[in-house]
Amino acid sequence: MSSTIPDIEAAPLAESSSRPGPARDETSLHDEILARLRDYIVAGHVADGGRLSERQLCEMLGVSRTPLREALKVLAAEGLVELLPNRGARVRPLSEADIHELFDLMGGLEGLAGRLACEKISNEAIAEIEQFHHDMYGFYMRQDMQGYFRMNQLIHRAIVDAAANATLHATYESLAGRIRRVRFSANFARKRERWSEAMREHELILDALRRRAGSELSDILFQHLRNKGAAAIAYFAETQPALASPTGSKAAKVE
Repeated sequence: MSSTIPDIEAAPLAESSSRPGPARDETSLHDEILARLRDYIVAGHVADGGRLSERQLCEMLGVSRTPLREALKVLAAEGLVELLPNRGARVRPLSEADIHELFDLMGGLEGLAGRLACEKISNEAIAEIEQFHHDMYGFYMRQDMQGYFRMNQLIHRAIVDAAANATLHATYESLAGRIRRVRFSANFARKRERWSEAMREHELILDALRRRAGSELSDILFQHLRNKGAAAIAYFAETQPALASPTGSKAAKVE
């Protein structure tokens, strides 16, 4: 894959037994393990349905099995991995039908969030999203996929947050993890074309948000998610042909 995929092997995490503030440090360590493991999976280092070797991950992160397993439990709750009874964990496989349904549902949620956000969002929140957009464009120009994706997700989450609807937010979060990996991979499909298209769509998103045009923003976000879902399916059809079959999710299983 792209050279911009983060190298989490470069800096093992330290598990010091002589910390001055154990509770705080343990929380910080957990968050770092979780973030790096999530990035590792989202960036596609393990194939859809592929098994996650605890031994290899522990060596790579420089941690013991206990904090690794805690991080895997969180990623399982997010929908990125599946925990297999007495057999460890694997990257959660998705079929083409799964991707269609999830992106349509996420498009609907983001569309509603955009409509509500336009009724409630502050000038300060719009300014923050504008800065995210500016930073994202910089990563796009430098062809930094990881940086681009990080800022992209901040924009989408900021719009959901601006909707100020707790039930919507909880529903969104429960599904976001399931498609985070697929959402990242969509950028590899016809890479330059899709990236350029996505940037144009984000310009429209920002413009509608500035004008607080709720109905317009809702339609743009829904179509944006649909386009991203189609790009993801195109990418996986090229790299993982089994995905296109009706039993793709079973075919992707690695024991």
